Amino acid sequence: MKKSYFIIPLSFVFHVVSINIILYWFTPETYSHLLSVLFYNISWFLVTYSINFYPTARREGFATNFKNFLKLFLIYGLVFFTSFTFLGKNPYELSYLFMVYLIICLMLTIFRIFFYWGRNLYRRKGFNTGVRVVVIGRDKNLKKLRRIFDTREYGYRYMGYFDNHDSNSPTYLGAIEKSYAYIFENHVDEVYCMASRLSQGEIRELMRIADRSLKKIKIVPDNKELFSRAMSLELYGEVPVLNLRASPLDLEYANVIKRIFDVIFSTLAVIFVLSWLVPLVWFLMKFDSKGPLFFKQQRHGVNKSTFWCYKFRSMTKSSDCDTLMATKNDMRVTRLGRILRKTSIDELPQFFNVLKGDMSVVGPRPHMKLHTEQYEKTVDKYLVRHFLKPGITGLAQIKGYRGEIIEKADIVNRVRYDIFYMEKWSLELDLRIIYYTVANALKGEESAY
Repeated sequence: MKKSYFIIPLSFVFHVVSINIILYWFTPETYSHLLSVLFYNISWFLVTYSINFYPTARREGFATNFKNFLKLFLIYGLVFFTSFTFLGKNPYELSYLFMVYLIICLMLTIFRIFFYWGRNLYRRKGFNTGVRVVVIGRDKNLKKLRRIFDTREYGYRYMGYFDNHDSNSPTYLGAIEKSYAYIFENHVDEVYCMASRLSQGEIRELMRIADRSLKKIKIVPDNKELFSRAMSLELYGEVPVLNLRASPLDLEYANVIKRIFDVIFSTLAVIFVLSWLVPLVWFLMKFDSKGPLFFKQQRHGVNKSTFWCYKFRSMTKSSDCDTLMATKNDMRVTRLGRILRKTSIDELPQFFNVLKGDMSVVGPRPHMKLHTEQYEKTVDKYLVRHFLKPGITGLAQIKGYRGEIIEKADIVNRVRYDIFYMEKWSLELDLRIIYYTVANALKGEESAY
């Protein structure tokens, strides 16, 4: 396997030299203080080393390493401004220093984009594709691995596979026992073993052969059709444990960020929207129908806990309000209620639920208790959506799955989007969902009735 030992050192030198050139050009006074110069350069090394910024896997690209970029810019930014505050005399305005730091970040980002682009182009041309791999055992994961191995930007060279079942495939290399000599005699760099097709003894023998011939061996676990895209591997001491429902919101800091966002956003909504909307709706409702301003209903939240969910009342009082969802041309809906429901204004009092901590701004929509008890028995993975707080709006809603459940596909697809949201949560995704919720409310939706 051809491996370059110069990429990381050259990248590090290029970054350090570039930072020094920019600082010397824009802040020449800095270089009259040797301590400041040493601080910039040594801190860059310490920060990049601590977050493992430079080592890159073959399957890594700019997008997959983007979180490391943000982490680097945040930590080094603190170091950057700290140095001007506490080291030497600072003749520069904070706004000027901020501009300089943005230039540094922009330069490093552009360099990294060109680095990955150049690396991928280099591999597509047929260079640096010397990672020769073989697979021992054939199961359903082989096709998935082949798609990765055949991606030229990753630099793999797939040699074939061994299995005890004969095959007419052109990449079939023979029975498993023949793989021992093949690995030892040929220039194979990595061996991928399908645990579902191998015995413990065969795996141990492959490990022994690989160690003797300086080959890397990797085990593909037997998934038994249970793995999910959100799966993660956790180590309990020396015991590997698969978490099949890992979510970014499992991290404490992510929950803190989401909660802070919920409180700030809901507070602004209450102050600037509900402060005048509540008395206006109350006034209009007095002329429209009899009954209270707010409608409250028990619904299931996180971990299937029960809470009171608030809405502007949009229907006349009835005995089936807790069992029957609103349907098209529902006679229970008032004239004002049609407007409130069409524009989703009836949901806005739920910002009080968010402030109380029962709900989030974005998340799976909470259902009536009766419907939860019904769907958990008939819809696969339905209760997974209760791992996180329900929301005023959600991914399923902006994708068109809101309101009345007419066909089973409606609730099935709603659950799929809710689980996808849980597995792929980010603050950016929340903001996008909020944006599309507002846009859909302004243009109106057919399913909003």
